Order: sequence, then structure tokens, then C-alpha cells
Amino acid sequence: MMVIKEAAIVRCRVCLLIILAIVFCGSVSAQPLAFSSSASDGSSGFVRTSAQKGVATSTDLLVIAMPVATLAGVIIEGDWQGLKQGALSAVTAAGATLILKYAVKEERPDHSNMHSFPSGHTAVAFTNATFLQRRYGWKFGVPAYAVAAYVGWGRVFSKKHHWWDVLAGAAIGAGASFIYTRPFAEKHDLSIVPSAGPEGVSVSMAMTF
Repeated sequence: MMVIKEAAIVRCRVCLLIILAIVFCGSVSAQPLAFSSSASDGSSGFVRTSAQKGVATSTDLLVIAMPVATLAGVIIEGDWQGLKQGALSAVTAAGATLILKYAVKEERPDHSNMHSFPSGHTAVAFTNATFLQRRYGWKFGVPAYAVAAYVGWGRVFSKKHHWWDVLAGAAIGAGASFIYTRPFAEKHDLSIVPSAGPEGVSVSMAMTF
């Protein structure tokens, strides 16, 4: 019975990994990636500067690297509950982003298509950043938010989005992770208790595994 139970747990974990990988891929593809070697965007007539092209490419890379790095960290940590929460957050953010893109049909600043609102790249970045902050604390959240903010700025700078597209994407991503993600410390009943006495000050920590 124990072997069967352990095998079932392993299968569940594998399923969650697959779900998260698919979700993140779907989130990234919420808007087309722009790895173009030409400064011109098709027949739109818009011409990007070399700086705009470089920033656009960097945001494309970061929006893939962030989820991959987070997924790797979650697997190494063995945080399967966090994996589930991350998957739910990503599904919600991706779904909301796709629905709005095809419902609003706002033209991009570079006139390349009608899927500007909201920013899919920014939604992915802020889903990831808020998940890290909520699940593992500000030591992971601060650098993740810095990268997410750069992604948002980069989408506007490279003329792939209006500023309101980016704000909407950030709100969707952060909101989804805020709803589903719970701190890792709560799962393990982490408690830190400071105490003071005649001999000095001490801090005790307890965690359930």
C-alpha cells in the first residue's frame, strides 16, 4: 500500500509540473514574441531604434527566464503546494489577459496588431514576482519586482504597449498571485519568538516539517 501511495504522490507531482509548464508557456504566448532582426515592423511602417529593439528582446527573454528560474527553485525546494498555487495564479492571469486582449482589441503603439491591452509580458512578470514575494518573502520579492518593473517599462519604451496596458497587466498578474498564494512559512508553521531576560536578548525559531 505504501508503494502505491508513494507512486500516486509522484504522479500527482509530475502532473502539477506539467500543468505549470504548460500554463507558463501559454502565458508567454499571450502575445507574440518579437525576436525580429529588422528594425521595421512589417507593413506597419513603424521603425524601431536599436535601443528599442534591444530592450524589446530583453523583455522577451526575461518573461521566459523568470518563470523557468522560479519553477526550478520550487522543484529544488520540493514545495509542491507552492507549485499548485503558482499554477492557479498563472492560469487565472493568462486567462484574464487573453480574454481582455480579444475583447478590447486595442491597437499597439507600433501598429503591429490589435492585441495591445493588457500587456501579457507584464502580467507574466508580475504573476511571477508576486508569487515569489507572497510565498517566500521580500528577499525574493524585491529583485523579482525590480525585474517585473523593468519588463513593464521595456514594453512601453519599445512601443509594444501603452502605459495603461502595462498597468493593467501588472494588476492582473499581481492580483492573481495575491489571491492564490500563501506564505511558505504558514505551511510549515514557522514561528519566530524574540525574548528578553536578565542575561540578554534571544530569538527562538520553530518549524514543522
